Amino acid sequence: QVQLVESGGGLVQAGGSLRLSCAASGRTFSSYAMGWFRQAPGKEREFVAAISRSGVGTYYADSVQGRFTISRDNAKNIVYLQLFSLKPEDTAVYYCAARLIGDARVVLTRHHEYNYWGQGTQVTVSS
Repeated sequence: QVQLVESGGGLVQAGGSLRLSCAASGRTFSSYAMGWFRQAPGKEREFVAAISRSGVGTYYADSVQGRFTISRDNAKNIVYLQLFSLKPEDTAVYYCAARLIGDARVVLTRHHEYNYWGQGTQVTVSS
């Protein structure tokens, strides 16, 4: 099992940047595919970015491609989401997710593929 704790959210002006962190418990972090999702008020949770166990494979939603960067540090049990050029429509609660997986190359992009979730961190972008 793994527990996930997100941090780094906050209030930022449009065009600004933030770095979200997701700290994972346990000694097998490198066995988990990781992802970031977000949920805005009144909307469904949506995929943002994902990274494979090894960190080599990444995938992004079209809406954040070129503006967000996902990375991981398996030695520190942390996955990051760097947010650049933020827009008001990026305002949401951002969630970290994990799934134990055998293939180090696989990237998971769908909500139901993950079985561990953090509590979320709020990102608010003002115009």
